[in-house]
Amino acid sequence: MTLLNLCVQFFKTGLFAVGGGLATLPFLYEISDRFGWFSHSDIADMIAISESTPGAIGINISTYAGYMTAGIPGGILATISLAAPSVIIILIIAQFLRNFRDNKHVQNAFYGLRPASIAMISAAGINVVLIALINIPAFKTSGNPNDLFIWRGIILALLLFIAMRKVKLHPVVYIALSAVVGILFHFGGV
Repeated sequence: MTLLNLCVQFFKTGLFAVGGGLATLPFLYEISDRFGWFSHSDIADMIAISESTPGAIGINISTYAGYMTAGIPGGILATISLAAPSVIIILIIAQFLRNFRDNKHVQNAFYGLRPASIAMISAAGINVVLIALINIPAFKTSGNPNDLFIWRGIILALLLFIAMRKVKLHPVVYIALSAVVGILFHFGGV
């Protein structure tokens, strides 16, 4: 039953997550809250691993989430289920694209979908920031505003952001560097 439910959830995610892999994140948070197959913290780990492995982030995340939920069969089925709606829709659209390419309603639909994609990706980004750079439990325990932030993580994020803007290296270099820094300095909530 879990495998069938996994397929339904990831098919639904693939059908409605317009805007690429990061647009799947709000759906993953909802799946986490609803089914408890993985935690919000697990999702942050999924993002880190999916960003650092080859392939599309949405596919990588679905494979990881499916594997965490139901092992290898779960990973395979979640991946296929996430990709299936896109494949089906693209095949249908390709058949009719010539007739609808210049259609005013199609153009208007895409005009509305772009901001929706940005909103979904931004919401997911905020959730990642809340997990990776903010420590609400420590703040609630101590009441000290200084405990609210994971300062080393914030500094690393800012340095990487600046470095990526100034020095055009392959993203894998920054990911590997971050992993090494994290291992050496432990960037968890401590």
